[in-house]
Amino acid sequence: MGVKGRAAFAIIFIIVFICSLWLHNNVRRSGIRLLNKDGGLENWDYCLKVYIQNQQSPSLYGNNVSEEDMAPLGLCPGQKFQVGVLLMHLQAAPVSTDDVLLEPYLASWDELIKFMDSLGPLVGFISQEIEAKTSIIRELAQKEAELKGQAQDKEATAEEQVSGTSISKGEPTHPSAGVVGRAYTSVHSMIKEELAQGLVDFTQPQASGCRTLLRLHRALLWLQLFLSSLAEEQSEAGRARSPSELCRDAYRVTLAQHHTWWVRKAAEIAFVAMPDRAFFYRLVCVDTQKEAAAILNRVVRAIQKVYNRTQIALEEHGMLELP
Repeated sequence: MGVKGRAAFAIIFIIVFICSLWLHNNVRRSGIRLLNKDGGLENWDYCLKVYIQNQQSPSLYGNNVSEEDMAPLGLCPGQKFQVGVLLMHLQAAPVSTDDVLLEPYLASWDELIKFMDSLGPLVGFISQEIEAKTSIIRELAQKEAELKGQAQDKEATAEEQVSGTSISKGEPTHPSAGVVGRAYTSVHSMIKEELAQGLVDFTQPQASGCRTLLRLHRALLWLQLFLSSLAEEQSEAGRARSPSELCRDAYRVTLAQHHTWWVRKAAEIAFVAMPDRAFFYRLVCVDTQKEAAAILNRVVRAIQKVYNRTQIALEEHGMLELP
């Protein structure tokens, strides 16, 4: 089945699912609200784009980490997603002055995937796409490690034959045992290595770590904007805006710009079935909007630091529009 076929199937499944909720009167009880296509989108899009430019645009200067941001968050019992674990990985990713370590970066995505999965099966199709992309970078790193391991073994064998000595059994010879300088250690090292090897194609789609990172980078901005808006007590016409609306609007000015019509429609239908604010309070183990805002803003600041550094690295090498 092709991409359009899978997308059409996903849309049909989502429509049937939502209709079944409506027939059983679960839409109102679940806090699900059908979207109004007129919904003031033009004004919201403009405001959100201005917000991105003024507040979320890449900065050459890293944010200072406050004592509040450094304080660890406790574990939330009885659930897979842990906001404290997510924050820990995000804070571990930035290194030196401008680089991002890939291992904690991908570990952050592991936790964000759990976050998306917790929102229900309809949002799950997005997390599956993201998980596939994190797997691509990990597989490339593993392949590179194995190739270096084989090269090391050959060099060691050649030296052994020349010198007539053998390597100590306790001495590591495989990259997984601690070889320094692997190409997929950080964003900068990956970009440098893939450019040197000619693995990045600027004219047509080609599987590479850089192209995959760009896709993850775009998704990270979407989640950053969603969590940032969720931290605010936004109101419209005298009522608080629902997570469904906030997620939809963040998507429309980020990922939707790079998705096909089929994927955009499937995503927007999926957002209709998102849970209410009370669910997100439980997800981060708080009881009020004020408590949720404090935690979510810490996560948003950590995401922004990672996003800014990745944005600059991709922009410096002309990779923001890789096909």
